[in-house]
Amino acid sequence: MPEPLRGDVLTGRVRYAPVKSLWLASMALGAVVGGSLTFNAAALALFVGLTLLTLLLGHTLGSHRKLIHDSFACPRWLEIALVWWGVQVGLAGPLGLKRQHDLRDLAQRRPHCHLYLRHGQPFWKDAWWQLHCELTLDDPPPLPDPRHVERDAVLRWLERTWMLQVLLTAGPLWALGGWGFVWWGVCARVAACVTGHWLIGYFAHNHGHQPVLLQSVAVQGRNLPWLSLLTMGESWHNNHHAHPGSARLGTRPGEWDPGWWLLRGLASCGLVWHLQRPDMHPEPAAASPEETPGDDMASFA
Repeated sequence: MPEPLRGDVLTGRVRYAPVKSLWLASMALGAVVGGSLTFNAAALALFVGLTLLTLLLGHTLGSHRKLIHDSFACPRWLEIALVWWGVQVGLAGPLGLKRQHDLRDLAQRRPHCHLYLRHGQPFWKDAWWQLHCELTLDDPPPLPDPRHVERDAVLRWLERTWMLQVLLTAGPLWALGGWGFVWWGVCARVAACVTGHWLIGYFAHNHGHQPVLLQSVAVQGRNLPWLSLLTMGESWHNNHHAHPGSARLGTRPGEWDPGWWLLRGLASCGLVWHLQRPDMHPEPAAASPEETPGDDMASFA
């Protein structure tokens, strides 16, 4: 018989989180007010370039594919550099982010979970919950043993100083281009990354294609093909739900996955190894045969 599920992912309260809310509100205010007063082509180009770089190096590689799922191996210095870029997304410290993600993953794979954990509210209410509130479960379940991560001195330091790490980037940006670079390179970038993270989470759990259907789970991931380049491959969320340990998110021909492309490039230079692919993990509980990933898992999407 299967082991009884421990903890309750259905019962809890959503409460306003003042620090989380004020952090995002201050970044959005700086972007709107400061950004509008200092707008120029150079600042806009900086915003676009830094945002894409943060999403590629930090969000998808540093935070998601490495820190959370450990789907590839790399030298220590590169791991820390990627996790630092993950901090620059502005969501949370690395340890807090991993705890949040582990809880959400565990909850979504149970038959039922709280609406907060499944993006189950209407659009604007989900925005308020996810961007300005936090969930406190009455009886939280035990999460995967994080001791090897929690004991890491550098990660603990980044956890304590993550907001400062973001704000310190204002210094070199100011030196390069004045206040315009600060408003656009820090405030607008963080506001866009945090809000974009919620938007992708909302739509990837409520709208889009579902080539793979898992059995007896509270949430099915969905693929959003038109956002694959902007999200660096993270919009292949149905694929990710089917094979969460895979470093490759775009698994079928035409599923563009810039994060995977960069990992393959780094692997060719000897900087990345033990890349996890979907064929290295168990098949999902249920899948449409005509839609399952092909045999050529080593090719670029």
